[in-house]
Amino acid sequence: MLWTRWLVLLLCWGATGGEQQADDREGFALESRADSRRQRSPPPVEPLDFGFVPSSVYDTHAYYEPGAVGILFHMVHAFLYVVQPNHFPKDLIVRVIQQNMGGIKIEEWRKPENVVLLLQWIYYEAGFLICGTIGILFVVLTPIIGMCFCVCRCCENCGGEMHQRQRKNFDCQRGFYTASLIATSIFIVVGVLIAYAANHNVSLQIKSTRRLINTNMRDMKTFANNTPAQIDYLTAQYTTAKNKVLSELDNIGPLLGGRIHSHLEKEVVPSLDTALRMAGAMRETKEALENISTSLEILQEGTGKLQASLSEERASLSNTLSDPACTNGAVSHTCNTIRSTLSQLGINADYSKLQDVRHALANVDTVLKTDLSNIVQKGYTSFNDTPKLVKEQTKNIVSGVKGMLDKIGMEIIGFSKMFPVEASLANFTIFLTDGQKNIESFYPQIDQMDFYRWIGCVAVLCMVVLVLAFNVLGLLCGTCGYDKQATPTTRGCLSNTGGNLLMAGVGFSFIFVWILMGIVTTLFVVGGNVEKLVCEPLANRQLYKIIDTPYLVHPAKKNFLPGMLFQNPNIDLTLGSMYRDCYENNGLYHALQLETMFNINSFLNRTVYNRDLAKVFDSVQVDLQDITLLEQAGRDNLINFANSGVGQIDYEAYLTEVNKGVTVMDLLSFSTDLEAQADQLPRGALENALKGHASSIRQIHREHVVPIEQAMSSLSQSIKLLQRTSNDLPVKVTNILSAIDAAEYLITHNASHVVKQETKAYIQSLVGYFKQYTDWVKNSLSTEVAQCKPISNIVDSMEIVACSFILDSVNTFWFGLGGCCILLIPSIIFSIKLAKYYRRMDTEDVFEDSSYPWLVSL
Repeated sequence: MLWTRWLVLLLCWGATGGEQQADDREGFALESRADSRRQRSPPPVEPLDFGFVPSSVYDTHAYYEPGAVGILFHMVHAFLYVVQPNHFPKDLIVRVIQQNMGGIKIEEWRKPENVVLLLQWIYYEAGFLICGTIGILFVVLTPIIGMCFCVCRCCENCGGEMHQRQRKNFDCQRGFYTASLIATSIFIVVGVLIAYAANHNVSLQIKSTRRLINTNMRDMKTFANNTPAQIDYLTAQYTTAKNKVLSELDNIGPLLGGRIHSHLEKEVVPSLDTALRMAGAMRETKEALENISTSLEILQEGTGKLQASLSEERASLSNTLSDPACTNGAVSHTCNTIRSTLSQLGINADYSKLQDVRHALANVDTVLKTDLSNIVQKGYTSFNDTPKLVKEQTKNIVSGVKGMLDKIGMEIIGFSKMFPVEASLANFTIFLTDGQKNIESFYPQIDQMDFYRWIGCVAVLCMVVLVLAFNVLGLLCGTCGYDKQATPTTRGCLSNTGGNLLMAGVGFSFIFVWILMGIVTTLFVVGGNVEKLVCEPLANRQLYKIIDTPYLVHPAKKNFLPGMLFQNPNIDLTLGSMYRDCYENNGLYHALQLETMFNINSFLNRTVYNRDLAKVFDSVQVDLQDITLLEQAGRDNLINFANSGVGQIDYEAYLTEVNKGVTVMDLLSFSTDLEAQADQLPRGALENALKGHASSIRQIHREHVVPIEQAMSSLSQSIKLLQRTSNDLPVKVTNILSAIDAAEYLITHNASHVVKQETKAYIQSLVGYFKQYTDWVKNSLSTEVAQCKPISNIVDSMEIVACSFILDSVNTFWFGLGGCCILLIPSIIFSIKLAKYYRRMDTEDVFEDSSYPWLVSL
């Protein structure tokens, strides 16, 4: 049996730790889960696809449908239920076994507890005892009664006198006895057919038994042949988990570094973004200062030219108003009015007093010589290189882990190859083949024994058929030869032969019926009890409860099955649970609860995720000291920009001058009013001159005022932009530098916590792949590897053969034969009564009665 031990040991190699974990992993797992709950949930582990374990297809269908003969089986079961309606006495059987564990001794039955058990058993067997007693009485009394009957008949008593008394209801009595005998014979024929059908069913089902044996053997071979391939598939799928872990290790930079980066970027990136925006603000400031300087020059130059043009135009208009035509009383008022508005032909804004921004512009130009945007981009690049930094700092650890994983894979394969499984299973297959050949070698003997059994049962039935033959022949001869005109002493030969045949049937009935009843009683008591105490509880699994009763076999041995298989009766393994698991086609590992015998969890903890591998993972250290967000040049650049003088510009003075009009009065309005007043003058040279001045003023507006207004608009926009930029500029720069300092402090001083947290999450994801593998191995061992359906099929097949094929047929046989035996009693009575009407009598009664003319003639 060494091969069985090797097989069981190998089947249990892949158990995983669902019930307990190794000490070196438990603390780490608990700490990781607690920390992850406090900080952030770990990333979901990607499910691995381990494929499908090569499945076994079994051919046996342990199911039996009896067909038409099933009706007879149900009749027998109903009869047995009437005889024995009590429930299965599980508790009674258990107490009987436990109290008589050392053997049954007669003196022990005198104990009160055994007397109680005996009375309970008698109560349970009351139906069988009553029927068995009746059968025994039948067997004992029938030959005695038959012998007495024969002696009595020989003494011409008990109907032995060859004399027939005449009665008026003579024909009616003969008809009644004839009909009764025919009906009885028909029922006996039915009983014979029932018994013969049961007898023939046994022979038919023996051939089906061969089919069940062949399919069960074939399934066991399939079980033995497929198990090594299934185990090899389990070991090979470690590569799937290993390759996934190696892939994760190859991408440790993007994975671990990326998680560290994403955790820190909420503090780092905003600070760099503000610095980058400040670099853009520097460029905008330079552009605004350049616009201010340019616009200021344009305004100063333009207002000078505008002042000269307006002065010249004002002098020319004054000379025109000095014309003698203006002295005319009607015109003088208009001229005086125009003369009073000459002072409005002047500029309103004075840009010569505004502060020059060239010094601030020069400072900003100096600041911009240092490319702050490039410096900030270097900070981005330095921070974004965190995955690369992590990969560089962990490359030695990754290479070490790869070597350890390869070693683990070799250990798993070496463990699976440690046991001679294929040789053991090959021996098991040879054992099955030899066993099948040995069983098949008995087929001719079984067929011969079945033939003898069939002949014996037919011979028993022929006893009944012989009686039936005499009854039928007696009825035919008696009925056909009967003549109403003949007297009892003159009956014909055919009629007399019919009566003799009926009496011969009576004689053979007395000879055979007690033998038949003995056979029926024996088969009834044995077959009925086997059906009620074995087959029915086996079908509803009550029998397993008896076998699985704790301490049934021995007071110190709790369970029978593990004590027999593993010499450890304390394992919680029962025959019922094993059968149920095998019936559901679960794995043998789960059905036999082999995890209690072989601690494969410790092996997996020493290999798949061992202490050395945990130490390697715990040694992962990531140093982010080399990350620089903002170089010193960038810091100086920001400080120089804050001190560039942009904030000292008098923006209010600029805005005050910009908001003023270019001229005291709008030149277009002035020219329009001048033309309107010129139109009030009489036509002449004065009118034309004033209109010429109005046209000149419009031209001045187009040539000087419009460009000045455009420059003022550009200046206003630049001033407002620059004012927003320079507002609290030193504070803004200080805040930017403080944010960058805080981010760098976080990276250099507090990042170790983040790195530790993310490293644990990363390692937990790697461990998750191994846990997926071990969980898959355990589930596969429980449900897919070495599926033990053939074991339950063997049990079911044995139940079908023993109970359905054989016992149901045997019970049906005695049921039909017993009915025949019981019906032979009225057959004897009716045959004796009817024979009087067919046999030739020695004497007869003589009457003077006209109703019987054959009597009068005598």
